[in-house]
Amino acid sequence: MVGRIGLPALEHAAILMRMNILKNKTAIVTGAASGIGRASAMLFAAEGAQVVVLDRAPEVEATAAAIRAAGGRAIALTKDSSAEKDVAAAVATAVREYGGLDVCFANAGISGGLVPFLEETAERFTEILKINLIGTFLLAKYAALEMVKQKHGSIICTASVAGLRSGAGGVPYSASKAGVISLAQTIANQLSGTGVRINAICPGLIETGMTRPIFERARERGSEGRIGQLNPLQRYGVPDEIAATALFLASDASSYVNGQAIAVDGGLSSSHPVVISRK
Repeated sequence: MVGRIGLPALEHAAILMRMNILKNKTAIVTGAASGIGRASAMLFAAEGAQVVVLDRAPEVEATAAAIRAAGGRAIALTKDSSAEKDVAAAVATAVREYGGLDVCFANAGISGGLVPFLEETAERFTEILKINLIGTFLLAKYAALEMVKQKHGSIICTASVAGLRSGAGGVPYSASKAGVISLAQTIANQLSGTGVRINAICPGLIETGMTRPIFERARERGSEGRIGQLNPLQRYGVPDEIAATALFLASDASSYVNGQAIAVDGGLSSSHPVVISRK
């Protein structure tokens, strides 16, 4: 797997740690109990950031503990990223404990499963929009209120290739992620002249807790090697690869990148994929 995916996570983080490109910066990461959020929080901390990690799952405490064990600074909050009071409190915590806020990564999200359109319910649709879209809006808003005062800051959102076109998720999930892309574009313009940037990352198929059923079914059938075969790299991705893009957007290296939806998908969204015939 190392040959297909790239450097192991720890080796990758160790190389980046020597760069220390987020030194003295403060970051908030939601959905940090596992997957992309956890990988990003740990990478931000390895790069010198002090991190506030938030998730409804109690495992977010383990993320903070791992950061502290590695010599970093982290505060864990077991809170709801779609609840306004919890989001406002997380931003207030970062400012109070660390003196400001430089980066926020609105990453928390759920898939809702692949329910057929005609069987979808308003209740499920509403819940997915609440977490994936409203939660992103709330963190962007409360982070921006602080960042505008400082005249700098980077807001990062997790969207999806499902928000770019059909074929990568259910109806409410895809709609919510299209909404996140629109948020990045419209908020970037709303914050014109403030020094605050906002961008969205659009992951392709990444092995996380949310996508675990896909991988488990493939492994049961012995077809794991076919996962991700429709993209030009012909493989799936791992959380560390999305974390590396988040690190770029969090850093000053991306100082002229604003209002963008960046696909990290092995090239999947570069075409209209078709099933490759095997000769």
